[in-house]
Amino acid sequence: MNRTPDAESHGLNGVPASIDLAYPFTGYWLVQNSPANRVPSHGAHSFATAYAIDFVPVSDSGRTAPITLSSLVRPEPADRFPGFGHPILAPVEGVVVAVNDTEPDHPAYRGLPSIRYALTQRRRAAAGWVALAGNHVLIDSGGIIVALCHLQQGSIQVARGQQVHAGSALGRCGNSGNSTEPHVHVQAIDSLDITRANAVRLTFNGSLPTNGEVINADETRRAY
Repeated sequence: MNRTPDAESHGLNGVPASIDLAYPFTGYWLVQNSPANRVPSHGAHSFATAYAIDFVPVSDSGRTAPITLSSLVRPEPADRFPGFGHPILAPVEGVVVAVNDTEPDHPAYRGLPSIRYALTQRRRAAAGWVALAGNHVLIDSGGIIVALCHLQQGSIQVARGQQVHAGSALGRCGNSGNSTEPHVHVQAIDSLDITRANAVRLTFNGSLPTNGEVINADETRRAY
């Protein structure tokens, strides 16, 4: 397992207090909802998301799908966005402990549609973890569970109980669950029981990117 320099300190239940990951993708990704900017990063502690982070796939010029007049008034097909279907990789060595691959990918929402979509978020939260996470993979790495969420329906290539290594193919970037446009949500927790789990701090290649940064994972990738 890869750990940050201070990972010998432990949290509850003897689980390490932090984990260092590889970026779970190649190419260019925009950072959003980073715990480097605020904690809880997603505005709440529910479902142990205090240190979660989002990565939005963008073009090599750092842009997502162009905004048009239509974008502002109606939902857009998810496959219009540059990273929809982009491979998602394991960010750490471990064992797959949970997989969900059946949630549909829905349209993307920007402009007025994003406001209407936000008004339904409470309903999704009440429906539970799967309604929020969409299609996802959970990897147990030395007692820390790493979750990768919002994957493309039908794309997951691993099964529960399978051993994976950093860089192993998991699935593809999608727009399932609580998502306004295709992206991958990453979080680490100390228990498989998501409703009772505690959030675990995470870094990527020894550091934590901030909101608005565009990561070129090909330049930061290192051997694990």
